[in-house]
Amino acid sequence: MSLTVLQVLPALVSGGVERGTLEIAEAIIAAGGRALVASAGGPMVAGLEALGARHVTLPLATKNPARILANARALARLARAEGVRILHARSRAPAWSALLAARRAGAGFVTTYHGTYNEGFPGKRLYNSVMARGDRVIAISEFIAAHIRARHGVPAARLRVIPRGVDPRAFSPASVPAERLAALRAAWGVPEGRQVVMLPGRLTRWKGQGVLLEAMARLPGDALALLVGEGGYRAELEARIAARGLGNRAKLAGQTEDMPAALLLADVVVHASTDAEAFGRTVIEAQAMERPVIAADLGAPRETVVEGETGWRVPPGDPAALAAKLAEVLALPAEARAAIGARARAAVLARYTTAAMQQATLAVYRELL
Repeated sequence: MSLTVLQVLPALVSGGVERGTLEIAEAIIAAGGRALVASAGGPMVAGLEALGARHVTLPLATKNPARILANARALARLARAEGVRILHARSRAPAWSALLAARRAGAGFVTTYHGTYNEGFPGKRLYNSVMARGDRVIAISEFIAAHIRARHGVPAARLRVIPRGVDPRAFSPASVPAERLAALRAAWGVPEGRQVVMLPGRLTRWKGQGVLLEAMARLPGDALALLVGEGGYRAELEARIAARGLGNRAKLAGQTEDMPAALLLADVVVHASTDAEAFGRTVIEAQAMERPVIAADLGAPRETVVEGETGWRVPPGDPAALAAKLAEVLALPAEARAAIGARARAAVLARYTTAAMQQATLAVYRELL
């Protein structure tokens, strides 16, 4: 594929949007194209450049209208100089610059719609609408596709659903040697044989760590809740653990670079978000590791968790319902949990892989050529 694609986003610090940017850059290069990325920079630039992509530093995180126009001029110059055929925007402020640049440079314009984007003040819907103005608009789930149709009226001819993906080679029980698992178990002080309930995710109120702690206070037995991640909600969670007497039943494990090993420690993985998740990548990562998943019954996890087949769903924000389901799942024979895990991994392999996401995105680029 003789194609030069310029992806634009605010920065390359961390997160799913940023990971997706690197994964698509990798696919473009593997297909024989050239991958350019413009952002304000960050620690992930080194990984991007190691793939063979080129990074251009621009202040694309700004929402200042004058800077957005200046960025549009800079992106248009870059697109003309490098023969860019497609500009792919992944966030709203950079998308306005990219839209203007694509029109000036005569290039195709693609957006990936990553969230529901709130409309809390006048004019916000117009600001958000840039993500629906692509020649092709990529929704990361059927849930987001329905939201785009309802909010912006994007026709089927321009809308494509491409779910997020996971690398099943890295996220595989077979990929984690015993010594990696033992090292993490020792670092977190998790005794062998103790049942583990894990909630991976940024520590923020809507991710539902508080819901899980309230469920643990209702759950009989001595299962250990591990909250894996960091964020500004940490102090409040520590206070709640103390207030509910969960000092021996819940632990803030912090961040880890070895999520496959972390997930393999879990007997059950919980998704407890109280706001609708646009996709929920931790769900498919846990499923790829053959872990049973209990998910909040809203947003995109309704697509990735088939009730009783590849996991279970419970009402969001309901500690009693979550505690009841945890008790049920933890009481299942190990073989029954393993069977659920195996079906979950098979579902991930069938639809939710990084390779599938990459190939579907390349197909969108080819459509525009």
